[in-house]
Amino acid sequence: MDIQQIRQQCKATSKLVHFNNAGAALSPEAVTSAVLDYLRLEQRVGGYEAAHTKATELDAFYASMAELLHCQPDEIAFVENATRAWDQAIYAVRWQAGDEILTGEMEYASNYMGLLHLQKQTGIKIRLIPSDDQRQIDLARLSAAITPRSRMIALTHIASQCGDIQPAAEVGRIAQEHGLYFLLDACQSTGQLDLDVNALHCDFLCGTGRKYLRGPRGTGFLYVRASKLPDLQPIFVDLHAAKWTAANSYELQANASQFENFERFVAGQLGLAVAVDYALQIGLESIAERIQLLVNKTVSALDDLPDIKIHERSMQRSGIITLSRQQEPASALHARLAGAGINTSIVKAANTRLDTQINGQQDRLRASLHYYNSEEEIERFVRVLGAH
Repeated sequence: MDIQQIRQQCKATSKLVHFNNAGAALSPEAVTSAVLDYLRLEQRVGGYEAAHTKATELDAFYASMAELLHCQPDEIAFVENATRAWDQAIYAVRWQAGDEILTGEMEYASNYMGLLHLQKQTGIKIRLIPSDDQRQIDLARLSAAITPRSRMIALTHIASQCGDIQPAAEVGRIAQEHGLYFLLDACQSTGQLDLDVNALHCDFLCGTGRKYLRGPRGTGFLYVRASKLPDLQPIFVDLHAAKWTAANSYELQANASQFENFERFVAGQLGLAVAVDYALQIGLESIAERIQLLVNKTVSALDDLPDIKIHERSMQRSGIITLSRQQEPASALHARLAGAGINTSIVKAANTRLDTQINGQQDRLRASLHYYNSEEEIERFVRVLGAH
């Protein structure tokens, strides 16, 4: 991995320390150019006409995403964001009152609110599985909680409020053994881990373009295992997701495109395809190793600051580091770092009501690193933190 060349392909890195990749990463120039070039093409020839001329590149998105996830192109749907992709999956199951969905304390806030909404609409039951002392879902309790009414396990692979990686493959095996659907939110893991949907045993996997894939905002995707499609019913359809076969009948597309809309952010899809190819060219294993190296260096340096507390606990850590200082609120830390040209974000305690490690506590600072960050940036980050 030629870090210098990679950083040259993203000019902001020359001035800005961007440790907010879990929010939205900095895109390579090639991604931005793909989006802008297409928008200019629309100006010149018209929107439908531009999409027609880029049909090959738009189709290539599915092949690239399939290569990234080790699945088939027809198992991929382009969706406007990860939350809508998650919604599409959860509402496609034919629920009955009393059916159970099992999830963990690290579930993403919007996802859990979606479960609460589904519960009100259909009468399903939510079974919340506690975390173990490593802040990972307790696998023994998960297995013990499954009943004859259980139908799905929904898991967030890496939580927004905590960098510990959840044991998704083990959870997938449990789901498979009991004949349950497994929905994996890979919003924070896509682009920083090598994800294989077969090794993960997931039936659905959703993600976004803007985070570790370094793609455009307003882009996302949904993987749906082909063998599950006959049992599903998309929450809505249009002339792209289905064929109007007669005045009073329609036929769903036989692949994951049944979860798509005709109208979409075409420039974004092209940009996301470029971002995926960019990641594949570097290699996901290399990306994961580089992120782990940078995180280890950061944690080691932060350990030397006596008043900084790091909140990750497991041995399986991602590029997300959450921390706090007893005498300085997260908002003050965030503002002080921003003043020094260092982007971070804040974990709002109000958005982590399931996580007993945070619930009732103060907000925390989140630093999220990517492979294009440098050792010098880590030194600058630690120096600013320690200067107060």
